[in-house]
Amino acid sequence: MIQIHAMDINIFNTFTGRKEPFKTIHDNSVGLYVCGVTVYDHCHIGHARSAIVFDVIVRYLLEKGYKVTSVKNFTDIDDKIIKRSVEEGISWKEVSEKYIASFYEDMDSLNILRPTYEPRATEHIDEMIGLVETLLKNGNAYIMDGDVYFSVESFKGYGELSKRSLDEMLAGARVDINEKKKNPLDFALWKSSKEGEPWWDAPFGRGRPGWHIECSVMSTKYLGNPFDIHGGGKDLIFPHHENERAQTEAATGKKFVNYWIHNGFVNIEKEKMSKSLGNILLIKNFIREYHPEALRLFFLSNHYRSPVDYNEKSIDDSNSALYRLYHTIERADELERQKKTEQMVFSEADDVKQRFYEAMDDDFNTALALSCIFELSRILNRLIDIQDEGNLPFIAYTKSTILHLCHILGILNDEWHIYDEHEKTRHLTRTNLSLSDLNRAIEERAEARKNRDFKRADSIREMLLSKGILLQDTPRGTEWRIKK
Repeated sequence: MIQIHAMDINIFNTFTGRKEPFKTIHDNSVGLYVCGVTVYDHCHIGHARSAIVFDVIVRYLLEKGYKVTSVKNFTDIDDKIIKRSVEEGISWKEVSEKYIASFYEDMDSLNILRPTYEPRATEHIDEMIGLVETLLKNGNAYIMDGDVYFSVESFKGYGELSKRSLDEMLAGARVDINEKKKNPLDFALWKSSKEGEPWWDAPFGRGRPGWHIECSVMSTKYLGNPFDIHGGGKDLIFPHHENERAQTEAATGKKFVNYWIHNGFVNIEKEKMSKSLGNILLIKNFIREYHPEALRLFFLSNHYRSPVDYNEKSIDDSNSALYRLYHTIERADELERQKKTEQMVFSEADDVKQRFYEAMDDDFNTALALSCIFELSRILNRLIDIQDEGNLPFIAYTKSTILHLCHILGILNDEWHIYDEHEKTRHLTRTNLSLSDLNRAIEERAEARKNRDFKRADSIREMLLSKGILLQDTPRGTEWRIKK
């Protein structure tokens, strides 16, 4: 049997720009913070990628024997939330509650493990005020027309995380040259209240926190300072994570985070996903047509740091691959139902399993790890096809190995009959074919066969096959399955 060693993971650290051996601050315990969403809209597949990437990282760390304390925040007060409240004619609190509920619905559909803590920004205003006061006292911040700004010139290491030049940082920060700041890169720690906007009292005036300060407070409150891993999408490296690091280390005089992990971008048909282009794909819309695990499989088929291009072919390929995995497990289950079998260690499966762990140890290389799972699936199908009762113990062991590794990646969680039923419904939706139309075609084919009109019967079979529907004539009658 394979021994899982807890201390042999290598992680690519954005800060150093290289892979490093993973060493935790506290023995066998990991503190992980991932930036959450601003709750003013439904989640899209870009949010899904980050959620899936860090969900798998958490699952694998747990598999390796670590105790994981994970934190993911909600930004529940922001300009976008205030704007949406005006558009929808409801309070900003109602907006945040509405989209937090939507977030949970999406994440649960994707089988994302709930974090240990899910703090909201508005629950930590006092701590944010305290951090702003410390920065003012230390000379890292200043007040300008009721707003409080962080002075980037006061922090020597500003720009080290993103590795950007001054010109690149100015472009990335999207600064307004008319802002009354000492340096265009200075960023808001506290925003003075405007008419009709929510506010909190602070020694430096009524207002609300800036975006960046939220994560500094919530991460260190629940994980301490420093903590092990800070994660998020590459789009957050600058300015958000750069600013988080600057303000936290300026206030504490200590290192903020040991490992920075960032996942790559999601493009749609080779174009950047953006509202201006109208190519935002919501998670809710995706799962109307495909099983949620198809999206997980699609993202995990690429290394988390690489950009991915979402297109119809790639998602169809992932959906077909998912179906084949489920069907392979069902084939093995069918044999076990016929004859209960004890497992026996199978060295060929164990060798592939070892390679799975080696792939995951190497900066969570899910693409390579998945190739190991599909190799195990081919081994299992080969054993089943041989139809040798002597292979039954090896079939049972290989099947359980596949399921265990798949569960680390968060896939193959459904029973076959549930998966198959739902996938059939989704397939009919994708092909614009109703169940009544399908049943009518099957009945017409049966009638044609009865009348020995085999040409008509074959044409109906071919028509359905062109829509990805395979007919099977059994003693129980004609049944259908999806052709993959």
